[in-house]
Amino acid sequence: MEIIRYAELRAEPWRNKGGVTRELASHPKAASAQDGAWDWRVSIAEVSKAGAFSTFPGMDRVLTVIDGELLLLTVDGAEHPLEKYRPFRFSGDADTASALPTGDIRDLNVITRNGAFKGYTSIIELSKKRAHPVFEGQLGILLQGQATVSPGTAGAAASDAAPGGGETPDDGVAPQAAPAPGEPETLGRYDAVVGSDSGTPEILGRGFLAVVSIDRVTG
Repeated sequence: MEIIRYAELRAEPWRNKGGVTRELASHPKAASAQDGAWDWRVSIAEVSKAGAFSTFPGMDRVLTVIDGELLLLTVDGAEHPLEKYRPFRFSGDADTASALPTGDIRDLNVITRNGAFKGYTSIIELSKKRAHPVFEGQLGILLQGQATVSPGTAGAAASDAAPGGGETPDDGVAPQAAPAPGEPETLGRYDAVVGSDSGTPEILGRGFLAVVSIDRVTG
């Protein structure tokens, strides 16, 4: 079971000095969160200044405000008011700029290369009674509240025999050996759980979770 700890991630300032980005995961792994040498990337940005967004030619973007009230996004001349926890999809080729009518915000960004991968973001409310599984090709990111994660019992034996607790190399996240089943780990705010179909991680708690899915495009 692999957990990406938000507190351990490096903050990379934007070129326009309007914010910083912390990369949760990417494939292939890039030297810098800003260089675009990847086919997909999941990151969290802190936006403190209105201004133009960087373009990502040939990419598809899904942006979700996860802290703060409102981001006013202008995409190719059309204004889109983005409220908290409402994912918004737009082209990385678009001429995009932002305004902050209610102050600083933090957003979750999923960027995928067209024709290779497709990214999706959904926001769910956690339960203390029913665990939410995080499957292969997914990240579960704690946005608010308190939660723990445990490795599921399904496939645990196979995981012990052949390590593969994280996403496959094709999905760009290095696998890690899972701890023994039944040992929950506490999640901090914005910590990300890497999904697996072998000993599938299960999250219990109260609050809100972002589930990011990265699907490979076939055909």
